[in-house]
Amino acid sequence: MSKKITEKVTWVGKVDWELTHFHGDELSTFKGSSYNSYLIKDKKTVLIDTVWGPYDREFVARLKEVVDIKTIDAIIMQHNESDHSGALPELMREIPDVPIYCTAKGKAIIQGHYHQDWNFVTVKTGDKLEIGESTLTFIEAPMLHWPDTMFTYMDGENILFSNDGFGQHYATESLYDDRVDIAEMLYEAKKYYANILAPFSMMVTRKVKEILAMNLPLNLVCPSHGVIWRKNINMIIEKYLEWASNYQENKITIVYDTMWNSTRIMAQEIARGIQEVDKDVEIKIYNAAHEDKNDVLTDIFASKAVLVGSPTINNGLAHAVAGLLEMTKGMKLKDKKAAAFGSFGWSGEGIKLLSNLLSGCGFELLNDGIRIQWVPDQAAIEQCRDYGRELAKSL
Repeated sequence: MSKKITEKVTWVGKVDWELTHFHGDELSTFKGSSYNSYLIKDKKTVLIDTVWGPYDREFVARLKEVVDIKTIDAIIMQHNESDHSGALPELMREIPDVPIYCTAKGKAIIQGHYHQDWNFVTVKTGDKLEIGESTLTFIEAPMLHWPDTMFTYMDGENILFSNDGFGQHYATESLYDDRVDIAEMLYEAKKYYANILAPFSMMVTRKVKEILAMNLPLNLVCPSHGVIWRKNINMIIEKYLEWASNYQENKITIVYDTMWNSTRIMAQEIARGIQEVDKDVEIKIYNAAHEDKNDVLTDIFASKAVLVGSPTINNGLAHAVAGLLEMTKGMKLKDKKAAAFGSFGWSGEGIKLLSNLLSGCGFELLNDGIRIQWVPDQAAIEQCRDYGRELAKSL
C-alpha cells in the first residue's frame, strides 16, 4: 500500500515482515525490513529506487495504482544492490526508454547484474535534475556502503533520500521514527551500522560532515530500509558521527565456544573477576555456536575490550569462534583491546592462534591470554577470577 509523505512525495516500497536473513545468511534481520522506494510528482514524475526482486511484480502492480507508469520521466537508482534494483528489470520491460540516473559505477553495476543497455544518465556530486517547482541534487556517497552509492536532495520539500545511510532492517507499517519503539529501532540502526557500515567509518564521517557543511534544511531523511526520520534527524546524524568515531561503551564482550563446558566455566569466572573490580562495566557473555553472530558483532562493535575463548581442537580452534573473528576482521574496528582464553587437553596451541587472530583484527592485545588444562578445578577457577581482576585493572 502506498503512503503519501508530502504533497509531492509518496512511499511506494515494500514492508517485508518475514525477512529473517539478509546478504544470504550473513546478516540476521529478526525484525524484518523494508525496501523503500519513493515516487515524486512535480511537473516531472520521478521514481527513486525500486525493491528486492522477489517482489518485483507486486511492486510494479502497486506502482500502477498510484501513477500511470508511462508518465514516469526519470528513475533514480541511488545504489544497485539487488534489494534496491531487483524490480528494475520488471519495470523497464514496460518503460524501456525512461532515463536511469545513477553514478558511473552504478551504471556498471546495473549492467553487471542485469546485462541490459538501458538509457543511463550518469551523474556526480552537484549535478541537478530540474523537475518543476523542486530540484533534485545528487550527492555521491561511495562506500556507504557500495562504490556506486549516492544520496539525492529535494529542495522545497527539504528531503534527503539517503539510501542505505541512516537505515535499519526494521519492519513497520507506521513509516516514521516517532511512531515506533525508539529504543528497539535504534538498536536495529546500530546493528545495521556495525554489521554493514563500520568498515567504512572514515567515509561515513567525511560524507556526514560534507552534508552538514552544505547547510541543507532537512524536514525528512528517507533511507532505503526502515523508518523515515522526521523527529529525530539530528539524533541519528549525531549517532552516525559517534558510531563512526572508534565507538565504544563501558562494555566488555566475552565470546567463547566449548566442547565439554571447561571454556564456558572459564568465561564465567573471568567475568566474575572483572565484575569484582569494576561493578559499573557492562559484561556480555556469548556462546558463539549458539548466539546470533550479528548481535554478537554489534556488542563487539560497542565494546572497549573483547575476550575470546576456544578449546584447542585438532591443533586449531572451534569453527564458530574462527568464523566470528573472520567477520570481526572485516569490520576494521579501531581502539579496542582484546585477550584470548581457553581450555586444552594435550597440545594447547589454541590460545596462541586466538591471540594471532585477535591481533589480525586490529585489537591491542592486553596479555598473552590464559589457558587451563582439562576441567578447571578450584585452583584453576581462582586463577581465572584473578585473571579477570587484573584485566579489569588494566583497562
